Amino acid sequence: MKWIAAVAVLVGLVLGAKQVTAVAAEIRQQSTIDEARPADAIIVLGAAEYRGKPSPVLEARLNHALFLYLRGMAPRVITTGGAGGDPDYTEGSVSRAYLAKRGVPPEAIVVEREGGSTAQSVAAVAEIMRRMNLKSAIVVSDGYHIFRVKKMLESSGMMVYGSPRPSQAPDSWQYFRQAFGYVLWRLGVAI
Repeated sequence: MKWIAAVAVLVGLVLGAKQVTAVAAEIRQQSTIDEARPADAIIVLGAAEYRGKPSPVLEARLNHALFLYLRGMAPRVITTGGAGGDPDYTEGSVSRAYLAKRGVPPEAIVVEREGGSTAQSVAAVAEIMRRMNLKSAIVVSDGYHIFRVKKMLESSGMMVYGSPRPSQAPDSWQYFRQAFGYVLWRLGVAI
């Protein structure tokens, strides 16, 4: 019996690894495609902020969202991200202030400031969009992040287009990390 259980575990691990590898390949492919087109909103996924200032990664995402907004791709921007341990600022609020200082009208910016993970932020954004009767969005993040976010929002009935921020090519582990997160999400484990 132990031998059969060991073989079953081994087969499960091999099949799981094959699934994660296949999803990682899809993520890599999606990560370089800019699908930006007119939509109801631009969603900017949060990243670290430092005492009220966006980190370089967050700033690059915000600059790309600003570029899309100024091109008239959407009439509003949704910023995301919780406090991440900062007692005074959230990623979403820092993002809002950054965009408002650069010409996006404050009333055109919707802030999701509670999410502590991608899954939490995306679930909150889906609810915000549902309540505002928004049906489509351009997701701005790092390329390796977009596939999973698109799938999560699409599962809520949204039309979603990815637009990765300009960046250096990520390490392969980031594709696998996102693939693992996506497979877990599909299994009902939100991370």
